[in-house]
Amino acid sequence: MEKLSNTGVSREQFGSKIGFILAAAGSAVGLGNIWKFPYLVGQNGGGAFVIVYLICIIVLGFSLTLAEFAIGRNTQLSPVGAFNQLNKKFTFIGVLGVLAAFLIMGYYPVVGGWSLSYIFKSIMGGLAVADPTAMGNIFTDLISGTWQPIFWTAIYMIINIVIVAGGISDGIEKASKVMMPLLFIFLIILGIRSITLPGAAEGVAFLFKPDWSQINGGLILAALGQVFFSLSLGMGIQITYASYLSKKENLVQNAFLVPALDTFVAILSAVMVIPACIAFGFEVGQGPGLVFATLPAVFATMGPIFGKIFGTIFFILIALAALTSSISLTEAVVSYLIDERGWARKKAVVIISIILFIMCITASLSMGLWSGFTIMGRNIFDTLDYIASYILLPLAGMFTSVFIGWIWGKEQVLTEVTNSGKIKFSIFNLWFFLCRWIIPVIIFFVFLSSL
Repeated sequence: MEKLSNTGVSREQFGSKIGFILAAAGSAVGLGNIWKFPYLVGQNGGGAFVIVYLICIIVLGFSLTLAEFAIGRNTQLSPVGAFNQLNKKFTFIGVLGVLAAFLIMGYYPVVGGWSLSYIFKSIMGGLAVADPTAMGNIFTDLISGTWQPIFWTAIYMIINIVIVAGGISDGIEKASKVMMPLLFIFLIILGIRSITLPGAAEGVAFLFKPDWSQINGGLILAALGQVFFSLSLGMGIQITYASYLSKKENLVQNAFLVPALDTFVAILSAVMVIPACIAFGFEVGQGPGLVFATLPAVFATMGPIFGKIFGTIFFILIALAALTSSISLTEAVVSYLIDERGWARKKAVVIISIILFIMCITASLSMGLWSGFTIMGRNIFDTLDYIASYILLPLAGMFTSVFIGWIWGKEQVLTEVTNSGKIKFSIFNLWFFLCRWIIPVIIFFVFLSSL
């Protein structure tokens, strides 16, 4: 489906409500949910972190998602064009978002490639090692290699290119309608297996029985940061996706459903990981090694057949989560080239993907062959992540909230989010107050703490 945008240029649209919801939720659901959330829960006292995280999702997640939806749907443009149309002085917010998406795609496919490699290793029996240390060595050998990680990154990028080049309804929407249900099914299968293991009850209690004494400033900041990065806020992705929406869509309902689905995946991921680790006596708060070192060792303890089955399913799950995010990150950059530079979609996808693949090669090599080259003490991979995640995203999110609360105008915002009064939004004044006064301050403190 296509329509004319505000600029008079033919613009695609999502073909269905469910297609948009799955695509927008898929942009949020990524490695942050399945890889990062479980170990943050483990590091921050279990249930107490989960409760604080849920509160943060309601306050921060819903509010900023709705803000970005409103800007995108109103202008029918990608982030740079959207802010430029609403107020030229704030075009820089869109630039921050697109730049963040571009930098993240300079290393994110490398991690996606690791997941593809682990699918292959699991099927071939190469992960049947019950020792986390030995498994850690396998992971180190992969990421520090030269040609192997680049090969898998290339395979991942090709899949990404095919989906985004297909367009909104024929590419991203169709892919999301397949990948997201598969992701939910695999999560549920692995979650059921985890909680039915002997000794898993202790892990379930750790996850859902809060120890309030664990709550402190560090825990709250960790929860706030995870909400912000998990929902892909500040990247311009939700602005981009909402720009392909019909004017009849219920933005308030959609802004509730997307964070809800993202949170559902995060909680299910913790259910999948923590009870299984505790049942087999593995450390749950050790950090980033949980997915590629500890969990494969957990699967290996389930026996050669079940270990291979569940291990393969898990890494397919990781690959699906990575893909649903990377197609949205790519689309945020591609839509800028289409809207602002007048490029054809396929040309934009191919050229930007070649540039991103070159960046991914340097990011991958910086963990091995080029590890001696650093920028401010970080390799290229970590530098790209730091600039995007800890500088650009918080700034874009903070200024987006400021724009909604102070610049755009309360009446214009009300008209957009309620479809000119056709949609009921009884807590509009509370939401607007949060965008104006509370959320910018919260993000500012998260930004300072991350620095």
